[in-house]
Amino acid sequence: MKFLNWLLYEVHRWLGIALAVFMFAWFLTGIAIMYSTPATQSRIQQLAHAEALAPQPGWLSLGETWERSAAQRRAAAAERRVEAPGDADAADKQPAVPPAIADARLLRIAGAPVWLVEDTQGMRFALSANDGSLRETSAEQALQIAGDWFKAGDAAPPALRYLASVEKTIILRNQDTLRPFHHIAAEDGRELLISARTGEVLHASTRLERAFYWSGNWLHLLKPLEAVGLGEYRHAIQLGLGLFATVASLTGLIIGWLRWRPGFGGKPTYSQGRTQPYREFWAKWHFWSGLLGGTAALCWAFSGFLDTNPGKWFTEANYSQAELSRFLGGGELPAAMRDWRSGPSLASAEGGAEIVGLNWRRLGGEAILLAETREGGRLPLTGSGGGFGEAAVKAAVQRLAGETKVTSIETLLDYDSYYYPRHHQDLKDRPLPVYLAKLADDSGTLIYLDPQDGRLIGKFDRSRRVFRWLYSALHHWDFGWLYYRPIWDVWMLVWISFGLVLGASSLVIGWRRLKKSFAPKKQAVPRAVQAAKLKAENAV
Repeated sequence: MKFLNWLLYEVHRWLGIALAVFMFAWFLTGIAIMYSTPATQSRIQQLAHAEALAPQPGWLSLGETWERSAAQRRAAAAERRVEAPGDADAADKQPAVPPAIADARLLRIAGAPVWLVEDTQGMRFALSANDGSLRETSAEQALQIAGDWFKAGDAAPPALRYLASVEKTIILRNQDTLRPFHHIAAEDGRELLISARTGEVLHASTRLERAFYWSGNWLHLLKPLEAVGLGEYRHAIQLGLGLFATVASLTGLIIGWLRWRPGFGGKPTYSQGRTQPYREFWAKWHFWSGLLGGTAALCWAFSGFLDTNPGKWFTEANYSQAELSRFLGGGELPAAMRDWRSGPSLASAEGGAEIVGLNWRRLGGEAILLAETREGGRLPLTGSGGGFGEAAVKAAVQRLAGETKVTSIETLLDYDSYYYPRHHQDLKDRPLPVYLAKLADDSGTLIYLDPQDGRLIGKFDRSRRVFRWLYSALHHWDFGWLYYRPIWDVWMLVWISFGLVLGASSLVIGWRRLKKSFAPKKQAVPRAVQAAKLKAENAV
């Protein structure tokens, strides 16, 4: 028992010293993350700044564009597979099944009509609706796109400056199918990142938003490691630091409870009625901030460790390209999707809403066309007007599930514990109603789908449901009454304040311990020598 007690204190002491800077930085950057905006533009934000579509006679249908671009798409896909990092043999790998269209949108980009297509292999292409050719966005076109983007929100767009073409940027995720990027700056400090492959504005930020990102997410997620060429080790470092932070928090919490003497029931306290053993200022603050805020610190450390998915304990959140292909059905394009042409009558929707895009979606042999407005609305132009029916959705889910039976499909009119908007999202980002499909597998898998466009929103098997509560609930506190603002803000700021005090006191105490441990030890002087020296000094 004595050894275990010694081990408890030593583990906490030295892990605390090693992690003091990191834990203080994590708490500090957590405040910036709370009030930072997403780094990537959502579809709703892109629509708000898009050019008016204003279709013209003679534009090619999706089917014609797809057929005319076949040779260019094959060549581009082969080139991109070769460029894929860590896949030296990609040139010899060809899809077993020819790729089909997974998503197609007709937009006007830099003044020209473009079909933005994503296929079932995850490749993205910008195809001209004028001649069907594969389109790349030049620097001049990127400046035009940026100008149109600013015009949508400003009466007088600012002067623009082309900064650079970059192959990789830390601020974007899942970027391999979209790179390289054009980096555009405005004179007022705003910046854009535009995909050279699709012409989409993927990132837009002000100086303040970038300051929140660099002082928040960038530091919190150890992104500086990527900036210095150590990106391949970042995940392993995050995992190790998360594990050690969990152990440091747990041992500290245990020590705090062991050393707390509240005097309940007449039990003895420390001298002068103190309930904790420390007299020194920083030690007292470390004790109380750890005792009161240690549980929150432990929750954040443990959930941060789980976010790295150690040992692949949790299943992947996203579907594979093969699963998505099965869900959509593949095969030939439905006739309506292949042959339908846009016309001048689509300049605006009912009520005067300006149409900025057309979006084709399919499930098996059924397809629907949605007009997308600048305000983020989606208006069905084909079919019954209500999106995909339950029969088409159930067939698609059954293809996805394979041999597993689909037990039920119900309509959710409100959010639940697994489908809900984040604090920076609203009903347009997370629409209602949605379909909830339940599978009869051992994991009780739940599948959420958007009935209007048939899009897979998320899947939650037992593993992902556990992850939702062990990570998101403990890290973001996004459940129950804690979800609602400003309750959430107060809750988070209170516990982050305890964490900042805990981190600051750890820095001070750890620095003092290091100085004491590594300071040169003074050699003991025998008492006889000391007495003789003192006698000699007195004689003088």
